Parts: sequence; C-alpha cells; structure tokens
Amino acid sequence: MKLIESIKEFGGFLNRYTHDSAVCQCEMTFSVYLPPQAAIQSVPALYWLSGLTCTDDNVRTKAGAQRYAAEFGLAFIMPDTSPRGENVPDEPARYDLGKGAGFYVNATQAPWNEHYQMYDYVTRELPELLEANLPLIAGKKSISGHSMGGHGALICALKNPGAYQSVSAFSPICHPIECAWGQGCFTAYLGENQKSWQAYDAVALIEAGASLADILIDQGTDDEFLTAGQLLPEALETACQNARIPLQLRRQAGYDHSYHFIASFIGEHMAYHAKALR
Repeated sequence: MKLIESIKEFGGFLNRYTHDSAVCQCEMTFSVYLPPQAAIQSVPALYWLSGLTCTDDNVRTKAGAQRYAAEFGLAFIMPDTSPRGENVPDEPARYDLGKGAGFYVNATQAPWNEHYQMYDYVTRELPELLEANLPLIAGKKSISGHSMGGHGALICALKNPGAYQSVSAFSPICHPIECAWGQGCFTAYLGENQKSWQAYDAVALIEAGASLADILIDQGTDDEFLTAGQLLPEALETACQNARIPLQLRRQAGYDHSYHFIASFIGEHMAYHAKALR
C-alpha cells in the first residue's frame, strides 16, 4: 500500500492508496475514509462498490458519506470498479464493458480472465490487505453499492454467509442475466454457458437457496435505467418473498439514478449499517 493522498475531513482522514494487485495483476487504486475514532480504537468497515464508468473518486466526492462515517465511527472503503493500466483489455467504444465495468465477477474468458478478477479482489484481496496494513480497521464489515456496485454488494453478501453484517444498495442491477448490461458483460467475461452466469446473479442465487437476514434497497421511481429494464427490482422482490428474506425495497418518488439520489439517502444507509455493525 502506497499512500498517495490524505485529506482531513470531519475529524478523520480521507486517504487514497495504490498497490500492486496479485489478483488483478495490475496496479489498483482505492480510497479509505478513516473516522476520528480510528485514532484511538478499532472501527468496523463499510465497503462501497461503485457503478458503471465510476472509480473510487465518484463516491468520495459526491455522496457525502464521510460525514456519516465520522458520526457513526465507520471506516468507509471505496475500491475501483475494474482493473486499470495499458495492458488491461478494454472496449473503448463501450462504457458497459471493460475498464470501469468489471461487474464484480471473476472472468473466465480470454482476454478478460488475466486481469478481471474483481470478485476475488473485493471479497478477499482488498480486505486482507487493509486488515494487515491498517490494523485499526476491525474484522467486522458490511457492504453497499450503487447500480453495478449494488449488484456487486448483493452477490458478495449472498455468496459469503456471515462475512458481512449487513447489505444495502441504491438502484442495483438485481437480475443481470435478464438485462442487456448483464448479458453483454457476462457473455464476454464468463462465456456463452448461461448456467455459469447464475453464480453472479442475486435473483438466481436466492432461488438456489442463498439467504440474508435483511436487505435495504432504495430505488428512484424516475430512474431512466429502471424504465429501460436494466435494474429489475421486482424480480428481486419476488425472489425474496418466495424465500422469506426480509427486503426493504423503498421506491423513492421522483428520484433518478444519480449521486443526487444517493446523497439524499446515504445517511440512512450508513445508520442502517452502523446499527448492524454494533
């Protein structure tokens, strides 16, 4: 871990780091907000997975989460959305495939499989790195995210029972095997066999028996990607009802897909995770 930036905010520090990732085989960048409580005691962590086209910078500059992380005593962890670098494969003509669009899967298909191992990165390598180098970040953690990152948060929690104390999402891609974004990326990263896609689809995981104690989701009713059929929250709602998983799916009237929406409700999500992490 190499510290490349440190900014004092709300009594704590917003730090940015780079490191050589063995999983993604490239240099990765991530940000960590350390609340003032971390100066004297260990603190739990909330991981935030960002959406298509984003980096760690979007949430740290637009969501206003650091204020609440300081209030609740949470380390706020913000990884990138994909591997980066000159040798990393990309589709420059597409925003929804390649750099900025790792979809939090472990790619199995060339040329993506050498670098695009974002599931292992966010669930294993990055937490191990942080807990080894920042010992005041305790082992307890929760996870949240937006859009593609909401999909990532859901599958990480569903595939790792007990690893996360809570999970939430803003406008998540709930059923990627049934939407254009997911079908395009899953075909490229995972191949034509759609059975392999089910391991990275929240609805399919729940239908196969995965469970969670509770899920919190906020979805704007004026979200352009909701009306375009990319998010499919109703499929997750049905799956949770059938599996008897408590789901708080809050349809927020008039809100869109942007960080204006996230900033409006991020404090409630932080309070939800802080309660679980206590």
